[in-house]
Amino acid sequence: MQRSAIPLALYLHFPWCVRKCPYCDFNSHALRGEVPEADYVDALLRDLDFELADDPDSRTLSSIFMGGGTPSLFSGQAMGRLLDGLRQRVGFADDIEITLEANPGTVDEAHFRDYRAAGINRLSIGVQSMDAAQLKRLGRIHDPDSVRSAVDTARRAGFDNLNLDLMFALPQQTPDEAERDLMAVLALQPEHLSYYQLTLEPNTEFAARPPSLPVDDDAWTMQTQGWQRLADADYARYEVSAYARSGRQAQHNLNYWRFGDYLGIGAGAHGKRSGSTGIVRRARHKHPKRYLDSAGRAEAIQEQQRIASADLPFEFCMNALRLDEGFAWNTFESRTGLGRDALQPALARAEKRGLLIADDERVRTTPLGQQHLNELLTGFLAD
Repeated sequence: MQRSAIPLALYLHFPWCVRKCPYCDFNSHALRGEVPEADYVDALLRDLDFELADDPDSRTLSSIFMGGGTPSLFSGQAMGRLLDGLRQRVGFADDIEITLEANPGTVDEAHFRDYRAAGINRLSIGVQSMDAAQLKRLGRIHDPDSVRSAVDTARRAGFDNLNLDLMFALPQQTPDEAERDLMAVLALQPEHLSYYQLTLEPNTEFAARPPSLPVDDDAWTMQTQGWQRLADADYARYEVSAYARSGRQAQHNLNYWRFGDYLGIGAGAHGKRSGSTGIVRRARHKHPKRYLDSAGRAEAIQEQQRIASADLPFEFCMNALRLDEGFAWNTFESRTGLGRDALQPALARAEKRGLLIADDERVRTTPLGQQHLNELLTGFLAD
């Protein structure tokens, strides 16, 4: 594969939150005391130096995503210093997308103004619900008015590219309540919406003490009525849970789903890189203190795995078949180094069952395949 032709993105993880939400399985830790802004920015830059020393092609970054945790606990000044340090180390594409996740309960006008001045040009705001009772059940620290205020403040600060995260099938939620939630978010007119079902993830408080969730039929009603309301409002679905207005798809996430490369730095961050010897995934240590102590050295890496050729069909399809557009054959070949025959006979089996459509240029899921995506993907697992 020609690595220089594969897009490169950067993910930065910020591991602290005001408090841990009961449904969250991301690497996040309740904050005790002050955020160690200066030390953490220094650690991120050291970590990037370590990664770039092993990247001889010097590819430019197509996108940057700052996730968490709650990155918006960091000041605009800290983000500005971080982005200045990144620019000194690696090239930015002229149209680079730089996203920061923000919690409505941790930002104000000064934060957003400083973030925009630092070069951040996209915000992803964790709404989750527009119902005060649901927000309390979900352990969120904001209320619906905080969401409206955050969106208004972001617009005044100059942000014209906003994603809002919204969940459905929440504890005790009815289809009517889910619809009201969605319509309240659509009234805020975001450019992008992530709309997905609450699931009980292992090692979370909700998994240990499950709340009462809607039955499957009600959850399906919420999903299908959501599809219709989003389509009526001119949001096109381009991935399983991602909807955007024209030209506003999340470029960073598209790079994941198209099996691009990405550097992952920060506590618990994951990365994927292509090289002459294959494709390697790396993960940093999750605990913030251990990460701070080891950033910039090999000791910061908790896991490293080279993906076996036999596993690449599943690894690729697990991402690319989430997209409504599916994937082009030349993308599969260039990003895995494999030929088309590597997807046979799994492809033929899925086509026979009506889960996939394939022609000489592209492979994509059918509506039936989207409904049974997990089952479809297991067909590409190595024997």
